[in-house]
Amino acid sequence: MTERCLPGMLALFVSVAYSIAFIDHLCVPAYAQPSNTDSANETTSLALLTLDRIYQSSEFNERSFNGRWLSQTGDEAPSYTRVESSSIIKYDVNPKRRTVMASADDLTPPGATKPLSIDDYVFSNDLARVLIYTNSVRVWRAKTRGDYWVLDRGTRQLTKIAADLDPSMLMYAKFSPDGNSVAFVYKGSLYVQNLLTQVMLQIAKGRDKLLAGMSDWVYEEEFKLRDAFWWSPDGKSVAYLTFDTSPVKDFSLINNTDSLYPAVKQFPYAKAGTPNSIVKLHAVQLDPFYIWKVEPKEDTIPIDYLPRVQWIEGTGQLISRRMNRLQNHEVIAIEDYKQGTRTVVLENFDDAWIDLQDELVFSDDGKTFLYLAESDQWRHLYRVDVSTKTRTLLTPGSYDVIELVAVDQSSGDCLYFIASPDAAQNRFLYRYSFSDKQTQRITPDNLDGTHAYEISPDGKFAFHRHSSTEQPTVTNLITLPDHAVVETLESNEKLAEVVKQLETKPFEFVQIDIGETKLDAWVLPPVPASSDQSHPLLVHVYGEPAGSTVVNRWGGKTALWHRLLAQQGYMVASIDNRGTKAPRGREFRKSVYRQVGTLGPNDQAAAVKKLIEQRPTIDPSNVGIWGWSGGGTSTLHALFRHSDTFRTGISVAPVANLAYYDTIYEERYMGLPTDNVEGYRAGSAINFVKDFQGNLLLVHGTADDNVHFQASELLINELVKHNKQFDLFVYPGRSHSISEGKNTRRHLMTMVTDYLKEHLPVDAAADDHR
Repeated sequence: MTERCLPGMLALFVSVAYSIAFIDHLCVPAYAQPSNTDSANETTSLALLTLDRIYQSSEFNERSFNGRWLSQTGDEAPSYTRVESSSIIKYDVNPKRRTVMASADDLTPPGATKPLSIDDYVFSNDLARVLIYTNSVRVWRAKTRGDYWVLDRGTRQLTKIAADLDPSMLMYAKFSPDGNSVAFVYKGSLYVQNLLTQVMLQIAKGRDKLLAGMSDWVYEEEFKLRDAFWWSPDGKSVAYLTFDTSPVKDFSLINNTDSLYPAVKQFPYAKAGTPNSIVKLHAVQLDPFYIWKVEPKEDTIPIDYLPRVQWIEGTGQLISRRMNRLQNHEVIAIEDYKQGTRTVVLENFDDAWIDLQDELVFSDDGKTFLYLAESDQWRHLYRVDVSTKTRTLLTPGSYDVIELVAVDQSSGDCLYFIASPDAAQNRFLYRYSFSDKQTQRITPDNLDGTHAYEISPDGKFAFHRHSSTEQPTVTNLITLPDHAVVETLESNEKLAEVVKQLETKPFEFVQIDIGETKLDAWVLPPVPASSDQSHPLLVHVYGEPAGSTVVNRWGGKTALWHRLLAQQGYMVASIDNRGTKAPRGREFRKSVYRQVGTLGPNDQAAAVKKLIEQRPTIDPSNVGIWGWSGGGTSTLHALFRHSDTFRTGISVAPVANLAYYDTIYEERYMGLPTDNVEGYRAGSAINFVKDFQGNLLLVHGTADDNVHFQASELLINELVKHNKQFDLFVYPGRSHSISEGKNTRRHLMTMVTDYLKEHLPVDAAADDHR
């Protein structure tokens, strides 16, 4: 999906972090056994969760509002668009008015019987054309390959981009600023098609091992960079990156199930300590055609990574953001590609690592920009003067700015950001005024939970999405800065009513004092519970710097599975150890530097012991842990290194050996394998198999391009060598999400639930009633 910049604003989505899914049919416990009446049967079925209800039915599906703001010119009122019945509809906010921008008939190709299926769309700046993305195909994580069509709204003519090329093979198509051309990637080469003449020009040629205008695997996975080309503000030039993947060794995925003989898929994958792709920045002038390699003659700037490039709207200058291999030195520089010079406007250093931020917003004149940095142990917003390179702190205080949401360039007086100074699990909107240098909370004080905002270009309205562990997402149209509700756009009322019928207790957010620090956690008590009954404890863990689990938001099907376990007599908890991505300051997050896999599991074990002390109904001999990806890795460490605390673990798609994961992620947090030999040894669970006592279910997909099954195979060999019995389930042809194929997720959750019932059983008293 292409990036959209709204004129005068930076609109960023608050990502709903880490979510998986689960479940199976558990027997109905005695306390909820149905009576002989139909009404009792109905009440019981509504109160109790089953795996089929969660994963096979649609009753827990959450609806999302698909609106997006349109760009504004002059004093016109803000408006937004959304897809309805294969048509694109525009809604003016004030006064409210509905206009069909592209009807289903308009979007039906000549000779076709039905309109295009709209996977994505974007309007040209003047709204004269709309670019439709359809027939999309997943490439790694996202559906980034497909077909593109352009509708001319004046003539109602619908034209397929690059109609003579292979179907469903175009990527990342973008309008030029004037809307008269479209640039796109096809099989690793970069093209521009003129919509007036239909002439197509290849402006950068890819070939085997060379990509133009698109990133390689590791940049996409770890820097979230997919499309790697950018139109200049005047539309006369295109900046783009090339990725020479020839230094990177290929990794092979073997497909044994789709044909008589195995099929091998190879792709460049840089593992920790091995060579990366060679990345270069280019700029091409379209008329007359000319290409510049953006490489100054004397360059002392670290250029190991080039994860961000952008044009400055007001000046037309080109900005690059570069990082060294250890990702603890960042350089932001203006690239004068025609003169072959580079001017550094900001340098950042860190003793650990620098988190790549997308918040880099220039003023209209290009003289200043906003930037997120951790210069005072907290992540704060700074305004940087380009000429003097001085920084001005805008958000002082002992709290983290979680993200910059929008800058109101229309008034020039304020910006909006997300923070939660008093409780790390919440997310609230704040407003900073440039004129009086004051910060105020905009989210009402009586609303906890997670709040996400998409603000209109004029800064006067916003889509406000609010959820909590007890409430599915509600989307309202609000006014700013008073936060008054204009209209409810999506209530998820039906889902909320189903959730209210469930027999469950609310998630409890607590802090656990482990001596060295206090850790945030949530606890889901069992239903029912009594003081004379002991309960098994299941801990849900992630534990690594890329995410956190203790967030007050609607948790989807994973949270419903946890509620199902609570109905069966389990206590469920999740703990954010040091080193997770919690808004708790630099020291909390980066204390894990060069010791990922050691500090986190130690914190988890210490917190569980404290939790057992505080809650006597927990059976201390019946504690389990489960997690996926980094959480699967944390699960292995907990079992192998803290068998006195954890009896049972379910590890899904773990990294058993850190040296087998990719360069950008692993080296960011651990340094190079050659420079941190002991850290990589201590952080790799495979080295602690000999101490394992307990029950392990290991689950992996053979087509996991992210965390390769290879490392799990090495772990299996190590378990066998030490005569450690365990359970293994392998999903052929499934990726990291283990979601492909009919009934896959339902099967997985059945297995996981049954494993807990066998190896982490509810105590004997509860067992008698199941």
